[in-house]
Amino acid sequence: MSRQELFRRMRKSNFFVIGAVLVSFIIIVSLISPWAAPHNPIASDLTLRLKMPDGFSKGWSGYILGTDPLGQDILSRLMVGSRVSLWISFSVVIATAIIGTILGIISGFFGGIIDTVIMRFSDIQVSIPPMILAVAVMAVLGNSTNNLILVLVFTRWVQYARVVRSNVMGIRNMEYIHASQVLGSSKKRIMFTQILPNVLTQLIIVMSQEFGRTILTESSLSFLGLGVPAPAPSWGVMIADGREYLATAPWVVVAPGAALMIAVLAFNFLGDGVRDVLDPKNKN
Repeated sequence: MSRQELFRRMRKSNFFVIGAVLVSFIIIVSLISPWAAPHNPIASDLTLRLKMPDGFSKGWSGYILGTDPLGQDILSRLMVGSRVSLWISFSVVIATAIIGTILGIISGFFGGIIDTVIMRFSDIQVSIPPMILAVAVMAVLGNSTNNLILVLVFTRWVQYARVVRSNVMGIRNMEYIHASQVLGSSKKRIMFTQILPNVLTQLIIVMSQEFGRTILTESSLSFLGLGVPAPAPSWGVMIADGREYLATAPWVVVAPGAALMIAVLAFNFLGDGVRDVLDPKNKN
């Protein structure tokens, strides 16, 4: 696909345009949050607890989205929390993509007993609901950001491995692969210089769609008290802490809930847009 055709498809895909704009905004906010946040996100002041939103009546130094039960500024916690969620999501997606791609290439290329072992292990993991498995592992390991990343990687690599394996099995019998084998190319060279580039499109599509799901899973675990440990701000923790005040101070839950919804939708839109742009069957 030429560069002009790629840009044409990007501009024509509404999902891609909307998703790219929203994701870019979220990334920019997360990058500047340590300096742009109006207040210290972990500093509490009980004299300001459950303060109603000021809006922009007092400028950037006011409590634009109000405060939570500990008197912490909700906007500041949302901004810094986006940094935490994006870092976890980025780490998990990259790690799972690397692990799943390597296992998928090995499984699809060699076949036989190697393929059977890897696929049966993935079948066992798929048979267990990912959230239940994540909750069980986090309950054993304890709360920490590193443990959360490890758990999410452990529960989400299967999809990459299956997608890559199915593509490799369709490529490994191509004539140019046989020609490389006859010419004496090593199996490692064939897998990572000839087969891998041909599965990158599907891999990029899966990665783009997994960002939103990973953010939602991280927030769900944090909501259950098994995710990002306090006092680090997390959207899931903010929703969990504010659910008791939903009737009297709804802004405590509405703000992080809306932020989580927008972030997940943004990455889902971007994922669907990337699929539309890179899909070779899409001629529009």
